[in-house]
Amino acid sequence: IHARLQLTGRGARGKKRGHKKHLFGCLFVTSSAEVKCSLCVVGIQALAEMNRWREVLSWVLQYYHVPEHLPPKVLELCILLYSKVREPQVMLEVGSSWLRDQTNKSLPEYGSLLELYLLHVLLPLGQFEGAEELVRGCDVFDSEQQLAFLGTICESRCQWTQREEMHSAAEEQQDAATETVLGALSQKLLTMLTLLRRALRSMSSHFCLLPYKKMLLATFLLYLVVVRLDPASPTSLPFIYKLVQLFRQAWTAVFSPIHRPPIQD
Repeated sequence: IHARLQLTGRGARGKKRGHKKHLFGCLFVTSSAEVKCSLCVVGIQALAEMNRWREVLSWVLQYYHVPEHLPPKVLELCILLYSKVREPQVMLEVGSSWLRDQTNKSLPEYGSLLELYLLHVLLPLGQFEGAEELVRGCDVFDSEQQLAFLGTICESRCQWTQREEMHSAAEEQQDAATETVLGALSQKLLTMLTLLRRALRSMSSHFCLLPYKKMLLATFLLYLVVVRLDPASPTSLPFIYKLVQLFRQAWTAVFSPIHRPPIQD
């Protein structure tokens, strides 16, 4: 397709001399333009089938260079393609440039393409003011057609407004539900922190009553038993026995009823 498009472009640039040659040249150029358009249509369909629709517009503009020179059939296919894939904003500037061109306004397909651009590009994008200006400034439509299109635009605007209101209401409900969940979580977190504070206060009051010297002595003796002494050695058994007795005495003194923390409400 790429090679045939290049050949048709070269043939269209050939110069003809004489009346017959001029007539033949006009027919050749027309035929070449039709062949070029047909090849572009085939190329667009091929790219769409290969799921490469993002490349369609740039690929077409390689051969027509500016949007104003696009054939009506090619522009129609591009509008329908990008509308089907829900990317109508791609054709917003392209369609506007093509419709503003004075040469294109004299084409018989101008009215149908304007309607297609209106329904598949402007209205889905919420461009209601631009759509109204385009309809009022179009000389192709008569008064009845203009009124019909203006009614369609008004109906589409009402539907757009309703969708926006429903979307806003849904967002408000979601925000309210999120705030409720966050409030419940914060209340649970506050309760847990309160309980933790009470537990820490109770533990601190309990440890304040414990004799730290005896606790340190018991810890040091336990360290000597486990780390420094060899339990398998016969010479260390009497010493280990005395340390165990001291540790029991320290344990009884530390956790005696006198040092138990008072019960608080």
